[in-house]
Parts: sequence; structure tokens; C-alpha cells
Amino acid sequence: MTAMYLLLSRYTKPLAEVDRHVVAHRAFLDRYYASGDLIVSGPMEPREGGVIVANTMSREKLDAILAEDPFVREGASEYRVIEFHAARRHAALAEIVALQ
Repeated sequence: MTAMYLLLSRYTKPLAEVDRHVVAHRAFLDRYYASGDLIVSGPMEPREGGVIVANTMSREKLDAILAEDPFVREGASEYRVIEFHAARRHAALAEIVALQ
């Protein structure tokens, strides 16, 4: 079974340092939205990190994607990866999220 992932990022540097990489991080996200690998993302409140829901893929592929994130490359953030198997979904997601 191929898993989906809930990705919780936690900033490891001050926000001023994180903010220097936001444009590159958003370009990274856009690339993986276009490929269908990411479904939704956004900052946490309070702004201590962010959340991403990643579509079904192997863990190896996910790790390779996360290694490209400018936040990770610059040491500004680290991810906690939560693997799960989607059992239910909203009908609007039927074309992009496969159930397990």
C-alpha cells in the first residue's frame, strides 16, 4: 500500500531567517502542486512552522522531495512526517486522492 503523509514543519531558526527563504519555498511548493504530489499547505498559527498534506507516494519519493525544500536545505525548518492510509475522502477529491 502506498501512503499519504501529513507533514508538520517546525522552524529551527528565527522568523527573520525563515522569511529570507519564503519565495523559494513557495516556488518549491508550486512545483509539487503542479505534479500532483502535494494537496494542501499553509502556515501554523502561531507561526511556528507549517502543515502540508502530501498525496500518495513512496516514502523514498517523499524524502527526496523534502530534501529539495529550501527551508530544509537552509536549515530553517525540519519536518515531522506522519504516514497514513486514506480510508475516506470528500467527493471533490476523488480524482486526486486514491483510497486504500
